[in-house]
Amino acid sequence: MTVMNANTVMLSMGSVRHQRLRPAANTFSYGVFTLMLPLRTLGDGGLSTKLCSRNRFNLLSFYDRDHGDGKSPLLQWLDTLLRGEGITDADGEVWLQTFPRVLGYVFNPVSFWFCHRPDGALRAIVCEVNNTFGERHCYLLDTGGPMQWGQSHTASKVFHVSPFCAVDGSYRFRFMRTLHNQEGANTERIVARIEYHDAQGPLLLTSVSGKLLALNDVRAAQAFLRYPLMSFGVIARIHWQALRLFIKRVPFFSKPHPPQKALSR
Repeated sequence: MTVMNANTVMLSMGSVRHQRLRPAANTFSYGVFTLMLPLRTLGDGGLSTKLCSRNRFNLLSFYDRDHGDGKSPLLQWLDTLLRGEGITDADGEVWLQTFPRVLGYVFNPVSFWFCHRPDGALRAIVCEVNNTFGERHCYLLDTGGPMQWGQSHTASKVFHVSPFCAVDGSYRFRFMRTLHNQEGANTERIVARIEYHDAQGPLLLTSVSGKLLALNDVRAAQAFLRYPLMSFGVIARIHWQALRLFIKRVPFFSKPHPPQKALSR
């Protein structure tokens, strides 16, 4: 049995990597941790740890309103979205990978909803993107049937994220799971790779990767002590990297109007 089939809340310890190829090169990498939440197993329940809570302040926390439409129950919102796009067989486990709140604060550049069929096959992926203007957009990845880990998926870019990238071109997504056996125990890693292509070809190369561990209080404390200001650091690094691009005179693109739609595929 692989770790993601254990139906328990997981902690992913890993890193974010980002590389801009042109017109000025810019590369950074930093350590992060994310939560992997089996939403159907959890239902309305909590996270069963003292240091990581659901919908209340703690060292680490997960708030339902940080996702979906911010109002509806998460599974109700997701199932309505999927059914509206003709996906009726993604009623197995749903794993949500996201940054937790740290001391009550979070900014999630991107979260991933891995939607499975009852037989365990991956059926669809929802990539939930937030920008610093308080807006949210979802890219739905759907092949019309079971999806394969390692398979490439594309989506047209329609949502403004960075003022240093135009709202055109496309994203290429690739999600991978690798299983290792260490001292008789399975250790699973999950990797999300996102490339942004414009008319001239690849422009941005990004990845989020991490080793999956069952969440408990010891690991929650270790994650916090290793990255105590992670959530604050995410937004600080976004602005620091923007300043670096500005200094390098990378072209600036204003935010388009009117507001963009909430879902694309």
